[in-house]
Amino acid sequence: MNSDSKIFLAGHRGLVGSAILRELKKINYNNVITRSRNQLNLLDPTAVDNFFHQERPDYIFLAAAKVGGIHANDVFRADFIVENLILQTNVISAAHRYGAKKLLFLGSSCIYPKFAPQPIREDSLLSGQLEDTNRAYAIAKIAGIETCDAYNRQYGCNFLAAMPTNVYGPNDNYNLITAHALPAILRKVHEAKILGADSIKIWGSGNVRREFIYSEDLANACVFLMANYSANDIGGPINIGVGTDLTIRELAELIADVVGFKGKILCDSSKPDGTPQKLLDVSHINSLGWEASTKLRRGIELTYKSFLVEEID
Repeated sequence: MNSDSKIFLAGHRGLVGSAILRELKKINYNNVITRSRNQLNLLDPTAVDNFFHQERPDYIFLAAAKVGGIHANDVFRADFIVENLILQTNVISAAHRYGAKKLLFLGSSCIYPKFAPQPIREDSLLSGQLEDTNRAYAIAKIAGIETCDAYNRQYGCNFLAAMPTNVYGPNDNYNLITAHALPAILRKVHEAKILGADSIKIWGSGNVRREFIYSEDLANACVFLMANYSANDIGGPINIGVGTDLTIRELAELIADVVGFKGKILCDSSKPDGTPQKLLDVSHINSLGWEASTKLRRGIELTYKSFLVEEID
């Protein structure tokens, strides 16, 4: 992949896709194709086929997906499995039909078993039961990994599958019904500070452990893999993370400190915790020469700064 390669970035308006777009522009990739949902409905196989027939991109970042936090995954299970299965199948199959040189499919750390040994190695995939609250989404993402692998094996394609840990950063979703943990807590803490509240309540016991990667770091990793490695080099899905985690209560306390909220952090144990711990083993990608560079506190500071701008807008 070079600066003139024709690149299709699917999902360029989302948290991860917008970060990948910024990364590509920063390092002077100047032939990036994007389409909004109104311009190209990735759930429509005819529209996707027509797009690939016309544009014939050489490289594809598949960052488009239906995503959400624990509540959205639990309540909208059918939407999460059906839409993701259709979307990713449309794009991956079209990439094969129209001779794409390489595709990077973005999965999720929720593909791994609920009680996988920590840190979670890539070979833990399909070794145990999934967490129930996001099982539908996880199965769709597992199907994406298997689809890439099947095309690689049957047709000699070069389709990579990357599994990022929990992502946060600019352009995140702060809707409390559908948001992931970090942006949801950030919004709650910010609003509590503005309103002068003496406490906020977070979901679950607060004791489950999570790992978080800043979106700019994830984007850098995606471009690094796409530019330098093939599916044969990787040999299967590859984890992208930071290699450290913390409890959700510790996360909330850190966010509160960044925002300047002095109230109490209360835990609502009537709400589900999800997987007890989700820390990725990132030794594989580290061995290739890539490591995350943004510390969590600094990433939260940058995210809060962008949140304030987005809120004003």
